[in-house]
Amino acid sequence: MRAYILPALGKVPLADLRPSNLQAFYLGSLDKGLSASTVSQVHRILSKVLSDAVRMELVARNVARAVTPPRPRRKEMRCLTQEEMLRLLKEAQSTPYYPVFYTALFTGLRRSELLGLRWRDLDLDMATLSVAQTLHSLEGGRLVFSEPKSQKGRRTVALSPSLAVLLRQHREAHEKARASLSVALKDDDLVFAWPDGKPMLPNSVTHAWQKLVNRLGLKGVRLRDTRHTHASLMLAQGVHPKIVSERLGHSTVALTLDVYSHVLPGLQEAAAKRFEEGLFTQPVSKPLAEISV
Repeated sequence: MRAYILPALGKVPLADLRPSNLQAFYLGSLDKGLSASTVSQVHRILSKVLSDAVRMELVARNVARAVTPPRPRRKEMRCLTQEEMLRLLKEAQSTPYYPVFYTALFTGLRRSELLGLRWRDLDLDMATLSVAQTLHSLEGGRLVFSEPKSQKGRRTVALSPSLAVLLRQHREAHEKARASLSVALKDDDLVFAWPDGKPMLPNSVTHAWQKLVNRLGLKGVRLRDTRHTHASLMLAQGVHPKIVSERLGHSTVALTLDVYSHVLPGLQEAAAKRFEEGLFTQPVSKPLAEISV
């Protein structure tokens, strides 16, 4: 509201607001360099505000519903190959962010979900973690903890054996570090924090990732692409899309299939081959055996 809406529309009386005002505002915002995604978010906020105004009988109609906002373009994802992923993890071992990056690649969690993890959210005996809170950095650097936005986002994710071992070693290292400060490690402490218990800042984690990928010549690979890498490699290995969707916290399996449709053509070809191989190499009933191809 402060950054975009009020400077452009704040002086327009509510009753005088027209669809043409919003259309001009959206086009002008795009011309100034705002992304279609940001303008689309602005439109959603305006539409909600005006719907409230209609309900309170301050205006007769919601003019935002007469305007079509620009359609956001889906950002191109850059998934790491298996070889690139292993090379990156080897290089990351010399950094304090190694456990964060390893967990990101092996679970597909978002940055906010990773940094919000507490020790009580991990069950290392059962090799699972629960996404129960997130950590965000607001304007001015203020850190805010909150619950996942949706029920699907609040989920349990199974850990691979190597990740469970790594996190156990990470806890032991933290316990020793805290003991040297005469402070006990508590279940409510963050998993990814500095030895004194202070949380790792989201922007610092992102900058560390960028330095790492640039050093390896993997330019264009964002921290968010760890999520895409995890999902793409799982799908390519034949994991059911519903399982991948649940691990990512997607609202529906359809969303997962839409986002990762680039992986599906090769999977469909492989599935067609496996279907035929299974059909004609296994013992079959007489009617089916008589089928010729």
